[in-house]
Amino acid sequence: MRAKIFIVLSMLLLIISFTAPKIQAQEKASGSSATFHDILVQQANDTRVDVLKKYLLQQNSPLAPYASTFVAQADYYRIDWKLLVAISGVESTFGKEVPCTNAWGFGVYGNQTLCFDSYGQAIRTISKSIREQYMDNWGETDIYSIGRSYAASPVWADHVTYFMDQIQAFALQPDNQPLPISL
Repeated sequence: MRAKIFIVLSMLLLIISFTAPKIQAQEKASGSSATFHDILVQQANDTRVDVLKKYLLQQNSPLAPYASTFVAQADYYRIDWKLLVAISGVESTFGKEVPCTNAWGFGVYGNQTLCFDSYGQAIRTISKSIREQYMDNWGETDIYSIGRSYAASPVWADHVTYFMDQIQAFALQPDNQPLPISL
């Protein structure tokens, strides 16, 4: 009886595999073909830039003028728009405690400190690295897997997640009022 069921199921699977339509992976048209101009045009009706700018201003961050760069680079490299801001929160209190124009602790090992020509260049470089190196090459798909390579601290990803959640909560607040101390 089992042998008959096995044969029938095998035949069904064989028939399905030959008759099912072949689906091929295809990249999203906006993924690789989007230009910075396209992204900036889309941002015209997008509130994320305003949210980030207000959030960073509330933090007294020198990164506030780069809100549109954060969002444009995140869109271009298909990463979460809150990620780099959250990393800067963990690594430098949103750019307030930096050795140079590196608010992300990126390329900092021991006494070696990587400095960028500008915060804009840093945002572009780090966004590209997170997408191409961490995600595409190393297969890191979430903050926790990125954190194992990016930072020495085992709680780094928890802290980044905390700031990403805080930015999201801020985005949902009417008129982006300061978050209450207690809930």
